[in-house]
Amino acid sequence: RPRAAVQPPSNLTFNMVVQAITTLAEFDEKIAAASLTVVDFYADWCGPCKVIAPKVEALSGEETDVAFLKVNVDNVEEVAAKCAISAMPTFKLFKAGKEVGELVGANIDKLKELVTKNK
Repeated sequence: RPRAAVQPPSNLTFNMVVQAITTLAEFDEKIAAASLTVVDFYADWCGPCKVIAPKVEALSGEETDVAFLKVNVDNVEEVAAKCAISAMPTFKLFKAGKEVGELVGANIDKLKELVTKNK
């Protein structure tokens, strides 16, 4: 028999968007924005990356004036190489194309601090 549709709780925010980057040109275009851009460099096989991903999604819903991007280091190697990524997850923060912050590791509290400091 058909299943009933499950309605999400009304308090959920639906503006949570972490955009996946697939090319170097797209990456360069997005980080050139004047406002803060947070880039999550991750890998599918990285356990800590999987643990922090939903927390980063939630943060993107709270920080609506900040752009959140994610780069799969195995699929978009030229971006990972350009940014000298050697560990996952690595978060880099950019404003107007310039790097303004970096966090290596899955620490959502430190990431929140960096976002607040650099907005």
